[in-house]
Amino acid sequence: MKKPIITVIGSLNMDLVTVTKRMPLQGETITGQSFSTYPGGKGANQAVAAARLGAEVHMLGKVGKDLFGTKLKDVLQQEGVNEESVEVATIKETGTASIIISGQDNRIIVVPGANSEVTPEWVIAHEEKIINSNLLLLQLEIPLDSVIKITEIANRYQVPVILNPAPYQKLPKKLIDGVTYLTPNMHEYSQLLDEASPEEKAQIIAKSIVTKGEDGVEFQSHNQRITLNGVKVEVVDTTGAGDTFNGALAVELSKNKNLKDAVLFATMAATISVTKMGAQTGMPYVEELEKFYELNASKLVYKKSKRL
Repeated sequence: MKKPIITVIGSLNMDLVTVTKRMPLQGETITGQSFSTYPGGKGANQAVAAARLGAEVHMLGKVGKDLFGTKLKDVLQQEGVNEESVEVATIKETGTASIIISGQDNRIIVVPGANSEVTPEWVIAHEEKIINSNLLLLQLEIPLDSVIKITEIANRYQVPVILNPAPYQKLPKKLIDGVTYLTPNMHEYSQLLDEASPEEKAQIIAKSIVTKGEDGVEFQSHNQRITLNGVKVEVVDTTGAGDTFNGALAVELSKNKNLKDAVLFATMAATISVTKMGAQTGMPYVEELEKFYELNASKLVYKKSKRL
């Protein structure tokens, strides 16, 4: 059976991860426990998650002409992601994410670097990749105008679009209109609704698959809000859990699976990811996910829920 083609257009960053016993106060210097570098960026993370779970994945984006950029392209290739359309920027450095982890909390500062060069004009030049996809997966770590342009092209050719609205920013109505699904976390979902018009709110509610951490996922199916509870596990690192969810969701929806089954699949994948350190290193393969599901299927409960 031919693999579904998922095209991810978005960011590639090197994650600079510091683990510490507690977060420093303003103006305070403390001693950390460890420091590591991990391949990251929401776009690249979601591409790796989808590739590990069986899709044919094409990554579109930009890196800098530096060691981080070379490493990121190498990792994508090793993971089976087609990275021919990850181009090297002439001026900007590779994007970075500085991550501080303390207990089960993380705080992140992203410097876009070469990701900011993924312009609408650059998107238009790569239109063929977009229209030959079964599904597009987008985030907000590239310019918003470029995300809008991508959805315009996708809509013209009836290619479904998942938008992970992170890092959060206000979405214009034409972007809300243009996406098939939104995948905010609880904080992003609340902000989207707070800033939306009544018409936009109705669309956001209908299109949103809301990730709620250990409390599971809430989504709409047949005009009912449904919550799928989470499975309790020992949490090591939550970085990349949302990206794992999005990549896994894209895989199932690209196979035309129903939304309920796709959400279940993605929830299981994200749960596995938090038991390991690193955004991409924690992402499961199909075999691991199948075993985890067999052990935990009985713990999963769907229930109707009130609107958030």
